[in-house]
Amino acid sequence: MNISRIKIFVLCAIAFCAFGITGCKKEGTAEKAGKEFDHTVESAKEKLHESTK
Repeated sequence: MNISRIKIFVLCAIAFCAFGITGCKKEGTAEKAGKEFDHTVESAKEKLHESTK
């Protein structure tokens, strides 16, 4: 491989990783709703478990 092709490949790989990491940091409304739903279900399971003891 030519050195310039290697440099371009490395640059593209770094850019791809950087955009991927920054894209994952944003939490949208669906993620927030999913977390709230998970919390609610977990709380209900704990209360049901406590009531059956």
